Amino acid sequence: MASDDGVSFEQRLSAVSALADPLRRRAYEVVARSLEPLGHDAVATTLGIPRSTAAFHLNRLAAEGLLDVEFRRLGERIGPGQGRPAKVYRRTDADLAVQLPRRLYEVAGRIMAGAIADAADGEAPVMDSMRVVAATTGARLAGASADLDEALARLGMEPMADGPDLVLGTCPFHGLARENPAIVCALNHALVCGMAQAVGDDPDRVRLDPGAGRCCVRIGPPTPVQRVPS
Repeated sequence: MASDDGVSFEQRLSAVSALADPLRRRAYEVVARSLEPLGHDAVATTLGIPRSTAAFHLNRLAAEGLLDVEFRRLGERIGPGQGRPAKVYRRTDADLAVQLPRRLYEVAGRIMAGAIADAADGEAPVMDSMRVVAATTGARLAGASADLDEALARLGMEPMADGPDLVLGTCPFHGLARENPAIVCALNHALVCGMAQAVGDDPDRVRLDPGAGRCCVRIGPPTPVQRVPS
């Protein structure tokens, strides 16, 4: 599932894996340290490798989202006969990281920043703002999931059965929760409630329980539907 920046965990993992090749990693570092975009020839010369090899690794890095591609004319020659614009590369501005177990620290940071901004505008106390922003974020992250179980699993929260309930195998904000459990657990609870609401589930099923699984959230069984006799 995609994160707030639209990059899925699988895409991040693939991108990081691409840097396992030592020569490809060196090509990435050459581009990353340059103030200007670099073409195949510049990278090949710096690394002492054939141009075709440099092109292969640069194109793989671009395909993985690690480099951005531009086209520009190189050299001073202008007018007819100057040739086609050359393909050049620069490091992307996107942040790519992989965490196992999966954590959502960037999501937490954005929620807290949004809550503080709302509170500074005098809209509501910061904790109330945080719950609203967290619920809205949860609804967005749930996306087009079929149900709450799928939404939680796609976000890396590892939902698993605990009797009739559902608990989470990992806390998405583990490091933060250890230092500020009351605030972070309230954020997590609101996030999951927002996810539940987005997929048509009952957010009242979601409750705080410090002893639940490896997270503070416990999700009770669905409320039975009361049928009226015909």
